[in-house]
Amino acid sequence: MTTANNQRHVTVIGLGSMGAALTRAFITKGYRPTVWNRDSTKVKALTDVGASAAPTLTAAIESSEVIVLCVSDYKATRAILETEDVVKALHGRKLIQLSTGTPKEARDLDLWVQQQGATCLNGDIMAWPRQMGTDAATISVSGDADVYHQQKNILQALAGNVVYVSNEPGASAALFHAVLAYLAGSWIGFCHGALVCEKEGLRVDELGVLLEQISPVLSVELRHMGEVIQHGRFDNPESTIKTTGDDLQLLVQQANEAGINSELPKFAADLFKRAMKAGYDQEEHAAVIKVLRKTA
Repeated sequence: MTTANNQRHVTVIGLGSMGAALTRAFITKGYRPTVWNRDSTKVKALTDVGASAAPTLTAAIESSEVIVLCVSDYKATRAILETEDVVKALHGRKLIQLSTGTPKEARDLDLWVQQQGATCLNGDIMAWPRQMGTDAATISVSGDADVYHQQKNILQALAGNVVYVSNEPGASAALFHAVLAYLAGSWIGFCHGALVCEKEGLRVDELGVLLEQISPVLSVELRHMGEVIQHGRFDNPESTIKTTGDDLQLLVQQANEAGINSELPKFAADLFKRAMKAGYDQEEHAAVIKVLRKTA
């Protein structure tokens, strides 16, 4: 049985910018992390502030009951874990996998870890390294509910907002990819907006400030869109597919007149044009998902 003292021990494998941030968060919260990284030069900065360095990967795993792994992706995770010595060391231990991967990769890893006599939680970090250990950080987690509740305190040392998604191992990765899809659109959209500002002699940093100021309105809109799509309530909108589609045609026109890149506005305008042709013109602008579903 794990003692209270042992519960303050944890191993962190992977010391890139995020793994190092996880280690520092553990130290700040009173944990005693043992660390290991392929590139040993990244270890010293963490041992200087209280971490313990393991001489080998196997020793790192054997030093703690809970192993937090944060490397580039699931392929790197499998490459690290699937050696004879490591497989033996994993038996009876609890793996918290925070590397990025697909839902299928998460399911496959969960099954493999169970076959080694260990348990696994698959998690996804939705924060920047500088935010780890603070209330600004979010980590979503999926996997066995009992294992999650046993490891909840460890996860809460890393993020103020820990979201348990499902006992289905791939659920957290699916949610992460859904968030990534939104972020990809917002990043590209911001950069197109920056092009507009640059062409018109406006400050791009002031665009960032404006978007920050209207973020409460945007967050309400995001929640609204989620409810509209979840319940299929596309009628009686404040903004229709046609209204948004017409605005997007103006965005294309502006890009052409200004001589700036028009890839994003053309892509968006085309989707809304297809939605109008399909008869959704008087529905909520979120009804564009009906077009996307048809092309899936």
